[in-house]
Amino acid sequence: MAAATAAALESWQAAAPQKRRSAARRPRRREAANRSLEAKFESDSGVVLRRIWEAEKDLFISDFWSSALETINRCLTEHLEQLKAPMGTLSDIFGNLHLDSLPEESDVAPDSIPRETLVTGTCHLKCVCYGIGNFATCIIARNQLTFLLLLLEKCQIPRSHCWVYDPLFSQLEIEVLNTLGVTVLSENEEGKRSIRGEPTIFYMLHCGTALYNNLLWSNWSVDALSKMVIIGNSFKGLEERLLARILQKNYPYIAKILKGLEELEFPQTSQYMDIFNDTSVHWFPVQKLEQLSTDIWEFQEEPDYQDCEDLEIIRNRREDPSATD
Repeated sequence: MAAATAAALESWQAAAPQKRRSAARRPRRREAANRSLEAKFESDSGVVLRRIWEAEKDLFISDFWSSALETINRCLTEHLEQLKAPMGTLSDIFGNLHLDSLPEESDVAPDSIPRETLVTGTCHLKCVCYGIGNFATCIIARNQLTFLLLLLEKCQIPRSHCWVYDPLFSQLEIEVLNTLGVTVLSENEEGKRSIRGEPTIFYMLHCGTALYNNLLWSNWSVDALSKMVIIGNSFKGLEERLLARILQKNYPYIAKILKGLEELEFPQTSQYMDIFNDTSVHWFPVQKLEQLSTDIWEFQEEPDYQDCEDLEIIRNRREDPSATD
């Protein structure tokens, strides 16, 4: 019995160091695997940032950029005038183009892009971007993102004052956006964001119609709408494409606001035809809004889209567990 016990003890003592060495090796393998994943992630984000920088260079020197900027300038000038912004503010915003030269390529390296600092000026526009898509893999989405970045620079909107969301963003894309300095929203708002009295540009290219309808509902007052600018799908185009009864039933806020807005179409060029087609700048003159009937403003029922076919937005499942994509 003693001999058997001694043999078992010797066997355990011989095996124990091997177990300790095995246990010690496993964390090192995990650490190595983690380092490998981190290195690959940094490499991937560097590739995406480089592609954004290259797209930005091409867009910046294009005729489309200068023409689109002129269109936005015309709209924002009128928009700011109705907000009684000082004339000096308009000069501050549009008088000096801060994109005389683009950043060097090294500026878009993952470790070298500084977050944009706040700018001085008397008019503090904010920006919200919905539905820009998977810019890491899609060239259309990437060009739309680069346009947004240039627009923020031109309008002197700090990137930290630009909120971005798309339910399809990958973790890589979220990290790239964080690196670029914009604020990535963590929750699907379905477009239901109130501006809370702050002049705001909404950048919503090729978004579902319900997203625009939700946004209008969330800001359904003369005061709020007069402080908004929407760059996105042409409302006139929506009116032309949809049957009147469908527009009024499923998207009532768009139907009701058509007589209360001004719209300027984006220029069309062959180079960016598929990227910015059917895009307009919309703003809401106080004079037009005040001419709408009282009944229009009293209707404030939240959209639910229960009977709406082909709903082109992804619902917030936490609020609506039964919602489908």
